[in-house]
Amino acid sequence: MKHDIWRFIGVLFLSSLVGIISGHYSLSLIAGLLLFIWWQYREFSKILFWLKKRKEASSPSQTGIVDETCREIDYLRDRNKSRKKKLSRYLKRFQEGTGALPDAVIILGEHGEIEWANTKAQDYIGVLWPKDAGLRLSNLVRYPKLVRYLNSSNSELEKGLQITSPVNLKLVLEIRVSPYGDTQKLLVARDITEISRTNQMRKDFIANASHELRTPLTVISGYLEGFVDDPQCPEEWVNYMQQMRSQSIRMQRLIEDLMQLSSLEAKTVKIEHDVIPIPDMLLGVSNDAKSLSGFMNHDITLNADQDLYLKANQQEIHSIFSNLVFNAVQYTPERGRIELNWYEDEAGAHFSVRDNGLGFAPEHIPRLTERFYRIDAGRSREKGGTGLGLAIVKHALARYDGKLFINSDLNKGSLFRCDFPKSHIIHADNKTKNSLSA
Repeated sequence: MKHDIWRFIGVLFLSSLVGIISGHYSLSLIAGLLLFIWWQYREFSKILFWLKKRKEASSPSQTGIVDETCREIDYLRDRNKSRKKKLSRYLKRFQEGTGALPDAVIILGEHGEIEWANTKAQDYIGVLWPKDAGLRLSNLVRYPKLVRYLNSSNSELEKGLQITSPVNLKLVLEIRVSPYGDTQKLLVARDITEISRTNQMRKDFIANASHELRTPLTVISGYLEGFVDDPQCPEEWVNYMQQMRSQSIRMQRLIEDLMQLSSLEAKTVKIEHDVIPIPDMLLGVSNDAKSLSGFMNHDITLNADQDLYLKANQQEIHSIFSNLVFNAVQYTPERGRIELNWYEDEAGAHFSVRDNGLGFAPEHIPRLTERFYRIDAGRSREKGGTGLGLAIVKHALARYDGKLFINSDLNKGSLFRCDFPKSHIIHADNKTKNSLSA
């Protein structure tokens, strides 16, 4: 900078001196300044030429601001090269790492175009990198279910998708898409063929075993009932027969619950939806709960929006409500309070069951909907529970995109709430119109 200042002062001095000698001071001063500006323009033009042709031309060596500018450009260029090398190393490691994964990984651009894919993407989805770079995945893989999933909202993307591989019908894939970078998406496809096969075997076994056991158990229970009611049955046998009959009834309930759970898991089974008058259904469930309460004399109250109906399968909705209410009756102490509420808000329709019973610690909540999970196994068996009620509620709600909310405090009580989306709500004043249009 000092050199440029001294040059400028020198130009002013010489221009002034020439102007004084020639008698044209202003003209000489303007000419000197224009000459200085042209010279600076010429030096900066050299910088521009050097930037454009840096492999052919050397950097300008003029001392002053030109030299400092060139040095700063060189510094920034070297730093940029260093960053590019680091990024290249990181990118190479990322590609090597994802290439070694057993899952297919595809990076999609803002409009679903393929920006990168690992080797497994070809085996699972049929995407070959770099041949398919820039192509839209929805155009390359014409699989309607996958295309609908890719075009769905972020909340739907989080749920994942299970499909048969478009290039290998023997493979079952789990597809998950997550936001990546500013506008990109990261698609991961995992091979779950063995898991899917094992789950299907488990479902088939439970369904078949439950079906095969139901008939002999019915026969056994019938004979035991006949023995108990037979006046000729020895008195010392009656107690044993009653216990055997009680356990056979419990096994029948378990088998019925297993069959219902298997039916709910079979998503391919079509179910009929009706317009259900929920207040009437809840009144029946409430009356049944009072009968079940018996000598326990629970205080059971029902508050229901009389105009709030659901479009759903009546049997499944009844199973959801009755399981929650009967659980509350079983695990609420004598003369306890049970509140049933059916209402609507901005989020949708809700059915809640609140009691002041025994409750449970919060760490049990994530596992309550697992099959056969019991907080207190001894207490559950004593009450005759099968351990499948909440699992049935969870799977039945999933058919309607509903969710089960659970909250509890030990020795204070529990709250179980079913949340239904607005898409299944029908109001009493237009239920006929909606049912006809459906």
